[in-house]
Amino acid sequence: MSAPTPVVGIVGLGSMGSGMAANLLRAGFPLVVNDVLEEAARDAVAGGATWAATAAELAAACDVVITMLPTPRHVEEVLHGEHGLLAGLRDGSTWVDMSTSVPEVQAGVADLARQRGISLVDAPVSGMATGARTGRLQIFVGGQEADVRRLRPIFEAMGDAERILHVGGNGAGYAVKLMVNQLWFSHLVATAEVLAVGTQAGVDVEVLRTALLASPAASGFLERDVLSILTDGDYDEGFAIALACKDLGLSNDLARATGVPVELSAVVEQVFRRARATYGDQAGEMTPFKLYEDMIGRQIRLKAPVESA
Repeated sequence: MSAPTPVVGIVGLGSMGSGMAANLLRAGFPLVVNDVLEEAARDAVAGGATWAATAAELAAACDVVITMLPTPRHVEEVLHGEHGLLAGLRDGSTWVDMSTSVPEVQAGVADLARQRGISLVDAPVSGMATGARTGRLQIFVGGQEADVRRLRPIFEAMGDAERILHVGGNGAGYAVKLMVNQLWFSHLVATAEVLAVGTQAGVDVEVLRTALLASPAASGFLERDVLSILTDGDYDEGFAIALACKDLGLSNDLARATGVPVELSAVVEQVFRRARATYGDQAGEMTPFKLYEDMIGRQIRLKAPVESA
């Protein structure tokens, strides 16, 4: 006899959480939702989800609770207090934090969770709002093997089955996601510098990019991600640079906590913060590229559209 379908809850229905909720509903999971703005839940409720007025009310109704929130501070606020998750989580239930956060948040409630038989899993994602909408997120899962196996159908409803990776014990998912972000942001700054200098030296951007892709300096960012800028002038406003700066800060905080000096990562963070100060909090996460365009006095664009691999 198969186990009953778990009731899933999502706290946080922003650009990521809303897409994840829609895919859970499509997959047939009973869903309860909560957000600081009730209007953010309108589409989910129209699709069959149940609204919960507080995080505690949501937790009391669910077997598995997912948080998808902007910062560790927001996760902390949702966890604690009279109407927080901890006040409502059932003994034996599961809390999955899919936010880009830090191990300390989950570690702070580990003893209480152990006493009540509550499973803790961190499962931050990569793939931006598009991946959330299409159900093609990459998910980095930290937690016990049995919990990860049990939760896999839920993860597969939201993510690419081949890219749902169990990366280690509790906290490992957070660490991997921060390192993914750090390297991607570093690729962005390095690519912007190289294309700005090369084109300023008189090399056609298409020729320069082709040469770089045929060399040991090739990267996924140069092959695919930068095309949104080079072909469409799209700096990805779907993810605000204020959040990118938050992620870079968390990455550098993790480096300090591990005792590893990260001079390059610190410089990348400062480039992003300069772009945020120049273009505003809501500018796209790729606007550091625009800093270099502004410095050379022109946009860097391909003459004809290029299909990404």
